[in-house]
Amino acid sequence: MQKVANKEMTSADIVEKMFEAGAHYGYGKSRRHPSVSPYIYATKNNADIIDLEQTSAMLEEAQLFIKNLGAGHKTVLFVGTKPEAREVIKNAALSLSMPYVNIRWIGGTLSNFTEIKKRIAELEKYTKDSATGKLEKYTKKERSIMAKKMEKLAKYYTGLLGLKKAPDALFVIDSKSEHIAVTEARKSGVPVVALANSDSNIKSLDHAIVGNDSGIPSIKFFTNAVVKAYNEGTMSLGSAEEKVK
Repeated sequence: MQKVANKEMTSADIVEKMFEAGAHYGYGKSRRHPSVSPYIYATKNNADIIDLEQTSAMLEEAQLFIKNLGAGHKTVLFVGTKPEAREVIKNAALSLSMPYVNIRWIGGTLSNFTEIKKRIAELEKYTKDSATGKLEKYTKKERSIMAKKMEKLAKYYTGLLGLKKAPDALFVIDSKSEHIAVTEARKSGVPVVALANSDSNIKSLDHAIVGNDSGIPSIKFFTNAVVKAYNEGTMSLGSAEEKVK
């Protein structure tokens, strides 16, 4: 397995950082999905403890995949609609100028992207026309009706503004919670990297990272690791281009 984690940090250092972030906390044993059983270190007080040594290896593999996406300037759609993940996902996506979904996954976002693209275009046009004063030609009542419609569109599609084609991959927080997004991705041939806790079916994921997907510190740790890997990919491409020159 190729290593892409910070070269200044040993595997033990990474495991320690994950432990500090509470990444080892799984759910109750009764909620465990069979596909995750090999990644459980122990069960304490009926709660699963995730084997962070294995999580570290899974993270490195996922980072390598993300790094390659960065090198190719590919589009990663960040998805995390549970309250604990919303701000983390939004900030991470914005830091990379990537699209995100952090309120609610709209059915058809991938499987019927043609229709979704129309709504994105409608919101983009309204935003542009509003900024340039082109809406002044409408009556006050018409503008009010349009504003209410656009407010609803903005709530669910703001994170997708600028998305002109289906993404090249998804990064998901809690694959069980975002099962509709994962299912659409599978049917559309879009690879999925996901942080998945002990209740998730990781067989449905291309690059699973078994870890705590409910604690904010844990979510931040893994999301930051993905952002870092993507940035490393873009920087490696820049270095290669410089050498060619």
